[in-house]
Amino acid sequence: MAKKITGSVKLQIPAGKANPSPPVGPALGQRGVNIMEFCKSFNAKTQNMGDWIIPVVITVYEDRSFTFVTKTPPVTDMIKKELGIKSGATNVKKDVAGTLTKEQLKRVAEAKMPDLNTADIEQAMKIVAGSARSMGVKVKD
Repeated sequence: MAKKITGSVKLQIPAGKANPSPPVGPALGQRGVNIMEFCKSFNAKTQNMGDWIIPVVITVYEDRSFTFVTKTPPVTDMIKKELGIKSGATNVKKDVAGTLTKEQLKRVAEAKMPDLNTADIEQAMKIVAGSARSMGVKVKD
């Protein structure tokens, strides 16, 4: 018989650097999860992912056990790394943080494809382009 799910927790944690301090400790502690066990499992699974921030969905069961699924890094982080910038524009309407070419846009879309709600690369590119525009990055045709 399947275990009963008592809740889920969504966090964004640097790859290989989970520790019991906030936000991990308080989020899992209130659900009764063994925090160190999660940290060790997460760090082992993500240690070779570099310095990306990894979104993770933790499912907590009635017996206080858990499972977790890691996702691909956020699109905005991928765009920042692709362009080599620290942050997006402070005033999106006036400032330009950088310019993304079609090739760069396609690379980011292909990398993010498993977590997007489309199977079409063209639609994925439109989703990524929207995120780029919202952070003040121009998309070159």
